[in-house]
Amino acid sequence: MSARKCPLLSVQPIRGLVDERFQIVVINLLPNQEVTLHALHQSEDKDFWEAFGHYISNHHGTVTVAKDESLGGTYEGTEAMGLLWSMSPVPASRSGLRLRRVDILTPRVVHISVYSGHLSQGFSQQTALAASVTERWYIAPGVQRVDVRERGLKGTLFIPPGPGPYPGVLDLWGGGGGLVEYRSALLASHGFASLALEYMNRNDKKMADVDASYIEEAYLFLQRHQKVQRDHLAVVGLSFGSSVTLSMVVYSNIIKPQCCMCISGSHLVPVDKPIIKVFQNLKLSSDKLALNEDNQLMNKDLMLPIPSDPTLKVDVGKIKCPLLLVNGGDDENWPSVESAEDMKLIMEKAGNLHLLKVLTYPGAGHLIEPPYTPHIRASNFIRLDHRKVVFLWGGQTKPHAYAQENAWKEILAFLRQHLYFSTDGVVKSRL
Repeated sequence: MSARKCPLLSVQPIRGLVDERFQIVVINLLPNQEVTLHALHQSEDKDFWEAFGHYISNHHGTVTVAKDESLGGTYEGTEAMGLLWSMSPVPASRSGLRLRRVDILTPRVVHISVYSGHLSQGFSQQTALAASVTERWYIAPGVQRVDVRERGLKGTLFIPPGPGPYPGVLDLWGGGGGLVEYRSALLASHGFASLALEYMNRNDKKMADVDASYIEEAYLFLQRHQKVQRDHLAVVGLSFGSSVTLSMVVYSNIIKPQCCMCISGSHLVPVDKPIIKVFQNLKLSSDKLALNEDNQLMNKDLMLPIPSDPTLKVDVGKIKCPLLLVNGGDDENWPSVESAEDMKLIMEKAGNLHLLKVLTYPGAGHLIEPPYTPHIRASNFIRLDHRKVVFLWGGQTKPHAYAQENAWKEILAFLRQHLYFSTDGVVKSRL
């Protein structure tokens, strides 16, 4: 009689971009054996995040995550990437955490293990049957990361590998401020020269006077760069960055992109003065802010109801380039869905509705990030006035995960459609 083989766990690819699916297979189990697959990641802030699924091996003693059903755990059903998108902080962690990558030159390392039985806790006290490690990268080999500190700008330019030139993207994040690089790094890994621009920083007094001219300077920097196609540019904004995007595209004489995109944004905050002043004006409506039963701020009501006064809105009827709106149907932070409906009416009346494409994902929240990013319904937030609050972002885990995966495909397709003459020219890096 031959000795029974030890269980083996395979994760392929071992190294990949964060938007790539992986394949997890366990072999050499007993037939119909109950096992738990567990994923563990330590964040840059040294907090541990985990996810797990309960499986039963087939008659060959095999579990194939992409084909088999999880019967319980942090996700259920046939979910190839459930071990990533259903992650949450381990029990007894600090409250209000959100998983974000700062150092994009190092990977997100995820430890995948398989345990006997259907476990829901105490993984560190158990001995795994088998284990593996996978690296998830925001930046592909050959992508250049260039610090931008000229003409008063503060940002990072990511350039795809090869001679170029490439279509360019100006990447604007939201009201949290700071320099957020990971989306731009991932865009460059798909063939777009992307400039992640810092335009707000609660700790930098030099940024108190940032206005439209600063955004215009960034656009000109991108347009003039030797690795960028000057007539193939897009502006992308998330949350408050969408207000900046719309205001620049409508009112600037310099920013004339071939397309623009707003993720979880609104036209109800025209950026027609220094950005810090725009936020001070928003605070005038702070009496509208409500707390839910968990003491989480619901920021959405700050801008509702939709005003009828056109001077209180960006006149999107003047937009002359294709516009993509990506919204979560359960966005509790910004009135993105209500804003999209109003923008549609404005553009229909102005005769430029043909330029608008709206994607609304039921059950998704405000923070629509690259695929497989763990969904966070609420998290800590440091406001520009240095106050620490907990913002309710909204969304439900599974529909939010589906939204992020589909939205990213739509975002890349939209950029390729309007920035490349044909998809044959797309440079796509892989690890």
